[in-house]
Amino acid sequence: MSERSVPAERREPPHVPTLGTLMVDAQERVGEFRGEWCGLWSLRAVTGGTEWTVAPEGVRPASPGERLRAQTARANARSRGEVL
Repeated sequence: MSERSVPAERREPPHVPTLGTLMVDAQERVGEFRGEWCGLWSLRAVTGGTEWTVAPEGVRPASPGERLRAQTARANARSRGEVL
C-alpha cells in the first residue's frame, strides 16, 4: 500500500535521528540534528550559527560526500578560530 493512500493520522512518524546526525534540508543546507520541538526538527550548521527548524518530511540524511564536506568545513572554521 502506498503512503499516499494511507490517511495522515495512520502514517508512521518519521524516525527521529540521533543528536548530531547530519541532515540535509529542502534547500540543500547541511545541518546537525539538534532536537525535536512541536513536531519540527531543529538543525544547526556544522560551522555554527543559528538553528533553523524544518518539517521532518523535508529532510534526509546527508550522503557520505555531504558529510565529508561538512566535516571539512568544520575543521577549516576551527582552524581559522571562528566561533562554532
